[in-house]
Amino acid sequence: MVMTVEVLTSELVVPAEPTPGGSIWLSNLDLAGRRGYTPTVYFFRPNNGSDESTEGFFSPEAMKASLARALVAFYPLAGRLGLDAASGRVQVDCTAEGVVFATARCQDYSLEDLMNEFVPCDAMRDLLVPPTPPPNPPCALLFVQVTRMRCGGAVLGQAMHHSVVDARGAALFFETWAGISRGAKDCLPVPPCFDHTLLAARPAPARAVLYDHPEYKPEPAPVDPVSASAAYASAIITVTKQQVAALRARCVGASTFRAVVALVWQCACRARGLASNAETRLYSMVDMRARLDPPLPAGYFGNAVVRTSVSATVDEIVSSPVVHAARLARAATSQGDDYARSLVDYLEGVDTMNLPRSGISRAHLRAISWMGMSLSDADFGWGAPAFMGPALMYYSGFVYVMNAPGKDGALALVLSLEPDSMPEFRKVFADELARLHL
Repeated sequence: MVMTVEVLTSELVVPAEPTPGGSIWLSNLDLAGRRGYTPTVYFFRPNNGSDESTEGFFSPEAMKASLARALVAFYPLAGRLGLDAASGRVQVDCTAEGVVFATARCQDYSLEDLMNEFVPCDAMRDLLVPPTPPPNPPCALLFVQVTRMRCGGAVLGQAMHHSVVDARGAALFFETWAGISRGAKDCLPVPPCFDHTLLAARPAPARAVLYDHPEYKPEPAPVDPVSASAAYASAIITVTKQQVAALRARCVGASTFRAVVALVWQCACRARGLASNAETRLYSMVDMRARLDPPLPAGYFGNAVVRTSVSATVDEIVSSPVVHAARLARAATSQGDDYARSLVDYLEGVDTMNLPRSGISRAHLRAISWMGMSLSDADFGWGAPAFMGPALMYYSGFVYVMNAPGKDGALALVLSLEPDSMPEFRKVFADELARLHL
């Protein structure tokens, strides 16, 4: 891709009103996540494909004004990652210093050109999302860039610090910002909750680590060379509403996410040419907000996801009906309050800085659901995005399952695999989708 983006301005946007000071304590789940920024992109067509007026369409003044108002409610984002003076524990310092807001333009690509070629990768992240500093204290927590395309369309790229919030919380912020921008009457549908002590470890006598939690331990050295690799090829694949329905019919009792991930797992094992007796592990991330007892507030703004996994032999996955892999996926995504509390207690006794974060073995897969994030919630006043997704993939073996834009009931798979595995995966996956209707 020969696309160039010229950055025009970069400045700090601060809350529109005075906000609380002090610091926000971060939970073990915040500290156990990847310490870094999560970059995503939103693509907006000019006129949203209609003849309606585009007055003020993503104008820097309008976007900065609505962002400043959103930061009043989400004031921690305008602060900085800091350290507790006594313990050295990472926290959020509510300094109101602001978030980075950049504007840019691309004169050689239309939005349609970009959408035809876009896949998450380092190059896309570098073009469409502002550069970020090392993710350690003190650092800003949110970076935003609005890029105007040759056709008049816009790309909203952002990078939010993962130690502060997970994807669900980030979506709540952007829903609120978008609501303010378009003038919604109720632009704060769910008030954010910054009380991370709701996920604090229990006092020492009451702590109970009931599970092994292998997802938070380093992988043992592999017997054969199937180690993790930073090199990856990425793809965006649409699964139609009819294909989703046919797949769910094959996986009775499984959720849509589990059924789709089961098929991806099968096809990835085949495409990678793994030994039949090799172990393959499916990792997932489970949002615990509604699973805790009592549940977390709906607007909990922090990391409330836990890593889970299930393993099998490659032969077990590829030789069994897809429903078997779906049942295994259910075992990795059905944990409740006791599991989450066990994990928080376990993390209290380990150095969170030394947890594994660098990737997974070539034999494994990490699946994440973004299905609950409605694109219509990111309407800034000029229509819903034509696409939203990650700007890059961190390593090979990632798969996001999302609702496909503009296609009711269809799903978009955003995935990364080893460059030598991706062509075969595409073929195998397409063949399996075609067979669903036989």
